[in-house]
Amino acid sequence: MGFDGKTVVHPAQLAIANAAFAPSEIEVDLARRQIAGFEAAKATGEGVAVVDGRIVENLHVATALATLEKAEAIAALAN
Repeated sequence: MGFDGKTVVHPAQLAIANAAFAPSEIEVDLARRQIAGFEAAKATGEGVAVVDGRIVENLHVATALATLEKAEAIAALAN
């Protein structure tokens, strides 16, 4: 969609907006695996990793970290 979130005007809209913009469990799992794969590759002196047959570089890790931060922030609001 190209959006990171939505401004809402009523508290009843929060759950709907969070559900629409929260990363899925599949996205969160991939983000974790990308970070772990890249860290493992770095530990052996490599500059890239391969996760699910796709190259993972530092720019992918930055996106993965943002995905996890968004998921954690939404989860914290739910608690």
